[in-house]
This record gives sequence, C-alpha cells and structure tokens, in this order.
Amino acid sequence: MQLEQRSRSTGADWSGTIPSAFDGRILGFVVVIAGLAASLNVPFGGVAMGLVAFVVLVTSGVVGHVLGERRLRRLTDGLVAHWSAAGGHVDGVTRSAGGMRTEWTVHTPEGDVTVGGFALAPISRLSVEWQGVGDTVDASDAEGHLDVLAAELYEEIFEIGSSRGR
Repeated sequence: MQLEQRSRSTGADWSGTIPSAFDGRILGFVVVIAGLAASLNVPFGGVAMGLVAFVVLVTSGVVGHVLGERRLRRLTDGLVAHWSAAGGHVDGVTRSAGGMRTEWTVHTPEGDVTVGGFALAPISRLSVEWQGVGDTVDASDAEGHLDVLAAELYEEIFEIGSSRGR
C-alpha cells in the first residue's frame, strides 16, 4: 500500500501504480519441490516428520516468493519513477508473464520495456529487456545501485531510443 501511495506523486503521464505479481506458478513450484524434499524424510523420520518438513519448506518457499516479489516490485517502481521524473514518458505499467519469471511491462512511446525476474528471495534477479536486448543483475546489487542503473537505462531507452525513431 505504501508503495502505491509513494509512487503516485511521480510523473504526470504515469498513474503511479505497479500491479501486484504474486505468481501461482512459482508457488506451485515451491509446493512440488517441498513435497519431493519432504518425502525423503518419511523413510527416516516417519510420516509425521515428513509432514513437518513439508510445512516448513512450503512456508519458507512462500515467504521467499513474497519477499522476492516485493523486491522486484520495488525495483520496478524505482526504475519507472526515475524515468518519469527524468522526463521519460511512461504510459503505464501492466503485469505480464513469461515462463517462471515475474514480469511487468512498462509501456513507453519508445517501445515496451519488460522488467522482472525470478521472484524467490534470496536468489532474486532483476532483468530488463527492451527491443530484444536484455540484461540481468542480482536484485540486491540493483537495489544498491538503483539510481545508476535507472540513469543508464533511461539514457539507452529514452535518449538513444528516441533518436533512433527520428
């Protein structure tokens, strides 16, 4: 909620909201892996130990996905807010899906920019793709250098991209 309120104040052309992206595919992946891992405990600790392991692993996986999704959402919000504040025209941000990645599509006059990654903390990775070219960075590294990353991407997308279209 705080993320949506803070980002509404940026950019006149962008509504200021980044849609939530809890991903059922990743949660399903977590449940399957937890089930397989917990089944290894049954021969050694019995059914009770297998159930406890399953609950612990599913809980850890769901928490990891929630934290990873929030991190990627914060990074996407930071990138879009920076681009909008720097003068880039952002039409909107929509939720998109691709494989096991959690993604948002940033709609701009220069073309759609896909921002997302694998939303499972602590191994979350941020990727940005524009016109078929992409780059991936560890999400914790991106958080520490968000202004630099946003400025570099702004130059590539809005300054160089708009000069290509002329």
